[in-house]
Amino acid sequence: MSEIYDVQIADLQGKPLDLGQFRGTAALVVNVASKCGLTPQYGALEELHERYADRGFTVLGVPCNQFGGQEPGTSEEISEFCSATYGVTFPMTEKVEVNGDDRHELYRSLVAKPDDEGYTGDIRWNFEKFLVGPDGTIVARFGPRTTPDDPAVVSAIESVLR
Repeated sequence: MSEIYDVQIADLQGKPLDLGQFRGTAALVVNVASKCGLTPQYGALEELHERYADRGFTVLGVPCNQFGGQEPGTSEEISEFCSATYGVTFPMTEKVEVNGDDRHELYRSLVAKPDDEGYTGDIRWNFEKFLVGPDGTIVARFGPRTTPDDPAVVSAIESVLR
């Protein structure tokens, strides 16, 4: 599944984001939103990012406005909100669509991964999480209400770290 590293996407500032830089590291890819009841998960995502960064791990935030219009801001507004409110330092992509005809290429492979209950397909809401292993394999999928510090998420991350 290393083709995930070949996907073309921009960062939050609109510059090309080379996903190949994450080859050899584990990444938790999360569709995020600033005005959602689950938005406080940003804090736990940042804690994971900081805790495991030196072991080859990153969070990759992917802003999306498809769920209740809960990510309406510009790139600058999103960046400011995440930095000022949650101290986010992990990389963020441009705002994309994760479902439908305009689903970003990054999510085409991700949505085929089943969660623990066997669910595959469309992203259900903001803050759905996908763990990508260092080799680009999609290791696990976690629903939006599964918090980043949930023991199942932490265990899955630790199982793929170097």
